[in-house]
Amino acid sequence: MTSGPLRSLEPRVDGLGLSATLEINERSNALMARGETVYKLGLGQSPFPVPGSVVEALRRNAGQKDYLPVRGLPALREAVAAHQRRVCGLDCGADNVLIGPGSKELLFLLQVVYDAQLVLPNPSWVSYEPQARIAGRDVLWVESDRADMWRIQPDALDRALTSDPDRPRVLLLNYPSNPTGATYSRDHLQAIARVARSHRMVVLSDEIYGELHHEGDHVSIASYYPEGTIVSGGLSKWCGAGGWRLGTFILPGELSWLGDAMASAASETFTSTSAPIQHAAIEAFEGNDEIERYLHLSRGIVRDLGRWIAGELRSAGAAVDDPEGGFYLFPDFEPMGEALTERGIRSSADLTRRCLEEAGVAFLPGSCFGRPAEERTARIAYVNFDGERALAEASERGDEDAGDLAELPACASTREAVTRLADWLRG
Repeated sequence: MTSGPLRSLEPRVDGLGLSATLEINERSNALMARGETVYKLGLGQSPFPVPGSVVEALRRNAGQKDYLPVRGLPALREAVAAHQRRVCGLDCGADNVLIGPGSKELLFLLQVVYDAQLVLPNPSWVSYEPQARIAGRDVLWVESDRADMWRIQPDALDRALTSDPDRPRVLLLNYPSNPTGATYSRDHLQAIARVARSHRMVVLSDEIYGELHHEGDHVSIASYYPEGTIVSGGLSKWCGAGGWRLGTFILPGELSWLGDAMASAASETFTSTSAPIQHAAIEAFEGNDEIERYLHLSRGIVRDLGRWIAGELRSAGAAVDDPEGGFYLFPDFEPMGEALTERGIRSSADLTRRCLEEAGVAFLPGSCFGRPAEERTARIAYVNFDGERALAEASERGDEDAGDLAELPACASTREAVTRLADWLRG
C-alpha cells in the first residue's frame, strides 16, 4: 500500500500556496519571533482604527444572533445605496445592493456563477488571478506602462478584446489602485467605459479605496457605464475594519440576473454575513461628522507620507510617481539595473528577498502582481505606523497648522523603514 494523498489536487489549485500578502506577513512575523527587526511594508492593512461611533454600534449590537437575509440586512443595504448616491452620485437603491463576508468573497462568487474570462490590468492585486484559476476561469492580461503610472489605456484594452469578440468577459478595474496608488481621471474613465460598452463587457469596478482618494475626489466608472458596471466596496480600507469582513456589491438592474445567481450561490455557501457586523456597518455607511473628520485626516496622512516616500525612493535612483489614493507605491528599480545586477539581484523576487535579509524591510515583488519576474518592480504598503496615534497628532495640529503630515512622530517607523530601504538601494 502506498503512502501519500488519495488523489492529487486539480491543476487550477495545485501550487497556489498562500496569498502573497498573507505569506509575507507570516514570514515577517516569524523573523520577528526570532528577535530580528523587521519593517513590515508587505500587508496592505489599514493602519487606522475603526471610528469610535462604529465600534460603539458594534457593541450595542453584539447580541444580534439571527440569520439575516442572504442579500443582506435591508437597513444596511439602504445605507450602502444612500452612501453611493451621496458620495458618487450613483442612481441606485437597496434592491441593487448585495452584502457579503468581504468584497474578496463576493468577487470569487461572481466568478463561480458567471462563466466569463477575467480581464486584468497588469499589474493587479495578488488575489485576482488566483481566484480566477480556482474558479476555472481564463485570465486576459492588459499591459500597461510605468510612463502611464501603470494605468491601462483604452486603445490597449480595445486591442486586447478584439480576439474572440463575442466571448463573455469581466474587466476588473481597481482604483485607486492596489498596487500602484494611481487612480483615473474622468476623461480616462469615460474612454474606458466606451470600450467596455462597445464590447458589451461587464465591468467590476473595485472601489474599495475610493474613500481614500487623497483629494477626496473619487469618481466611479459606473457614472459613465451604469448599465454594465458592478461597484465593489466594503469597510476594510476606509473604515479600518479589514477583520470585520464586510463587503458590498452594487449591481445595476440590467445585471440583476447576476445578483440573483450570486444570492443563490451565497445561500448554499456562507448563508449570510455576521449579524452584529451588518448592524454596526449601518453607522459607518450613514456617516457622521466624526467619520468625515476621520476620513479627512486619514487622507492627509497617507497622501503626505506617500509623497515623502516617493521622493526618498527617487533620490535613491528608483522611478516612482507620487500616489493619488490608498496607501501603496509601485516603484520601478530598473533605472538602477546595472548596480543591482552587480549585486546579484536579477529579479523582483531577488530584490525583495535580499532587502528583507540584509535591511530588514519586507515588501512584495512585482511578479506577485503580474509583472515579468525579471522586471525589478515591487509594491510597498506604507502602513506600518500607529494610525490611532497619527490621527490624534494630526488632529492636534489643526488644519491651519497641519504642515507636512509625513513628519508626524507616529509615522517615524515608516520613515525609518524607507530610509533603510533607500540606503540599502544605494549599496
